[in-house]
Amino acid sequence: MAGGITDTGELYSPYIGLVYMFNLIVGTGALTMPKAFATAGWLVSLILLMFLGFMSYMTTTFVVEAMAAANAQLRWKRMEKHKDDEDEDSSSGVSDSDVLLPDGYERAETRPILSVQRRGSPNIFEITERVEMGQMASMFFNKVGVNLFYFCIIVYLYGDLAIYAAAVPVSLMQVTCSVTGNHSCSVGDGTKYNDTDKCWGPIRRIDAYRLYLAAFTLLLGPFTFFNVQKTKYLQIMTSLMRWIAFILMIILALTRISRGQAEGHPSMAQLSGIRNLFGVCVYSFMCQHSLPSLITPISKKKHVNKLVLLDYILILAFYSLLSFTAIYCFRNDTLMDMYTLNFTNCEIINVAFIRYFLGLFPVFTISTNFPIIAVTLRNNWKTLFHREGGTYPWVVDRIVFPAITLIPPVLVAFCTHDLESLVGITGAYAGNGIQYLIPAFLAYCSRKDTQLVFGSGTVNKHLSPFRHTFWIVFVLIWGFSCFVFVTANIVLSESKL
Repeated sequence: MAGGITDTGELYSPYIGLVYMFNLIVGTGALTMPKAFATAGWLVSLILLMFLGFMSYMTTTFVVEAMAAANAQLRWKRMEKHKDDEDEDSSSGVSDSDVLLPDGYERAETRPILSVQRRGSPNIFEITERVEMGQMASMFFNKVGVNLFYFCIIVYLYGDLAIYAAAVPVSLMQVTCSVTGNHSCSVGDGTKYNDTDKCWGPIRRIDAYRLYLAAFTLLLGPFTFFNVQKTKYLQIMTSLMRWIAFILMIILALTRISRGQAEGHPSMAQLSGIRNLFGVCVYSFMCQHSLPSLITPISKKKHVNKLVLLDYILILAFYSLLSFTAIYCFRNDTLMDMYTLNFTNCEIINVAFIRYFLGLFPVFTISTNFPIIAVTLRNNWKTLFHREGGTYPWVVDRIVFPAITLIPPVLVAFCTHDLESLVGITGAYAGNGIQYLIPAFLAYCSRKDTQLVFGSGTVNKHLSPFRHTFWIVFVLIWGFSCFVFVTANIVLSESKL
């Protein structure tokens, strides 16, 4: 999820930060993970989930390190500017303070940079300012690297919006078509419906989906043309709903398994499902692009890497629990792309309110996030084409940028509502770049820049535990290999059709 978590001035304890990070990572991707687990096999899925969780943790520490380096750079530039201003003031005349200076006083222009670091504040690498990934890219990358960064983040946000635009109408279609079709308990019973099947009257299911998509676009699309702020109370509400929904699904699945009503017989490995599983796992561990908003307000950052590690362990356990209860509770062919829809069956739960709450859960939570992601994408477009000192005409600023933000994901959602594929492709390509390649390059370039400015003996207090260059090379090789693997897998799959 893109966008800020808190305002810059709001501070919270490390443990509150841990909760925020958990809520940020555990989102829409988790709802598509059970189906991906079932198609790839439980053993392959568990191994890949653990490995990708480890890789995501490693690149998270890279981003934290780059944030500290960026803060040090900004602090150093302000110190230099302050010294230059003092030198300009003193050059106009000799003041009393100049007379009192000792003969051995070193002027700023002749003092070695490293000595400033040693004599100055030991917390020059303290993370006190929120430096977004785009700003870090501008500080540490060349022009080509900056453009590639924005291209990657824009593609990812487009994928995010397409997933959101499809998930809400799909949930509404599944629930309402079942109700009006007089089989309100059959959504999660394994019955397969075609898009051409009747929903109500002459309206087909695909027609109902597109009607809901049009309504979704008309209701939430206009927010793209304005500024939207994520309020604290909205975040609390959506987090509460998410936790209630996830806990309910786990409890209901465990109850069904304990009663001997489990129908799932998952295989150990199915290589054909690895491609989508990879994309879903990458998407489900995504947080790197929002780390500046998340880490900066933490009041005490001394053990931030350990807290992040604890968060990843908890998330890994949570994903495993959710997915394993799902694949053993339901048959592979009955698992829905959106896992919540499996609980709209009366055999699973006979309380109508809970059935509709879980069935419509994505509608409430995703709808609140869609405008925020859209505004973030719009602002990234503006930043990409921004020229120093230039301003955009009103039509371009208020019409063109919002339009190119909103129209493409809606068109994608109009053409397909295959959520597993949308999540898989978004995670496997743009997510791969944001989660692996960009953090690795940020760590490498920020380390070089830090040595150049502060000297080779300077140590970043937030240096990643994976400080050896080997780990950066390993992440880069892994990231590029994933591009090749996923592309080859798609080409081979299409050639067999």
